[in-house]
Amino acid sequence: MRLGAGPAAGGWNGMARTPAGRTETLRDLAENLLLRAAIGGALALPRRWRVPAFGWLVSRTIAPLAGFRERIRGNLAYVLPDLDAADVAALCRDVPDNFARTLIENYATEELREIGRRTPLTGPGLEAMEEARAAGRPILLLTGHFGNYEVPRAALIARGWTVGGLYRPMNNRYFNAHYAATMHRLGEPVFPRGRTGTAGFLRHLRGGGAGVLLIDQYFRSGAEIDFLGKPAPTALSAAEIALKIDALLVPFFGIRQPDGLSFEAVFEAPIPHATAVEMTSAFNAVLEEKVLAHMDQWFWIHRRWKPERKRARKQPRNASGPGVSAGAAKSG
Repeated sequence: MRLGAGPAAGGWNGMARTPAGRTETLRDLAENLLLRAAIGGALALPRRWRVPAFGWLVSRTIAPLAGFRERIRGNLAYVLPDLDAADVAALCRDVPDNFARTLIENYATEELREIGRRTPLTGPGLEAMEEARAAGRPILLLTGHFGNYEVPRAALIARGWTVGGLYRPMNNRYFNAHYAATMHRLGEPVFPRGRTGTAGFLRHLRGGGAGVLLIDQYFRSGAEIDFLGKPAPTALSAAEIALKIDALLVPFFGIRQPDGLSFEAVFEAPIPHATAVEMTSAFNAVLEEKVLAHMDQWFWIHRRWKPERKRARKQPRNASGPGVSAGAAKSG
């Protein structure tokens, strides 16, 4: 299943011009229809039933078919090899459950706004944010795919803030079309990553606005910064933007509460300006602390580390030997 964040806008050129591309397109269409049907059916239920039911449905049926459990196990084996087998099995159920709850919560935009109004805002970053807002200083809010990352934005919007966002479109462009619309409905401005979108996001920040970035996914050309004890290629873009426009850089998290339906929006102390690598390392450390405290709320389905690519890059060019085709060597 191709629901992870994918190429920037414009990255689909030529998709349908090869047999593999046609197969991929048909698969994406089928997955989109299946999920649209599940989402539509779930939205007909009251929230107190809908959210846990959709979490159960995805966790018990879609997650095993989509390979989510194998990916979760692989990530856990790589960074936490001594984790108890029972805990691994529980996370294979609970991580897709939180993912699905977040997904269906974000589709019900009016309810999400109400959740935001009821969600308490806590943390040492709030005072600094208010001071920056009063001074017209840009505020860059930084988080990961943890809890429900849209709830804090909804909570700020409910309190009169204008909070923009820059997002990376999902791999499945058909699903992305309606999922991205939920971000726009919650509050503008929202921009897809790409030259035009990034420029619009920067204009919003330079005007004294606040904006959200998520940087906890594998970024091929990123800096190798430790996350959960292993080097994880990480985008430096958030820190680079903060340095370029003198933005306040504040880590934040929408932490799901034990009832599975309510949240706390936590705004951590701002990250001091230093080098981009140092600032990004500081964010990774804050995120790591939250992940270890709430293991089921981080999106372990992402291929965050991809150690196999690192091993492949270290192999000499002729490692495949004369009997292996160039295409086969490249694919490895």
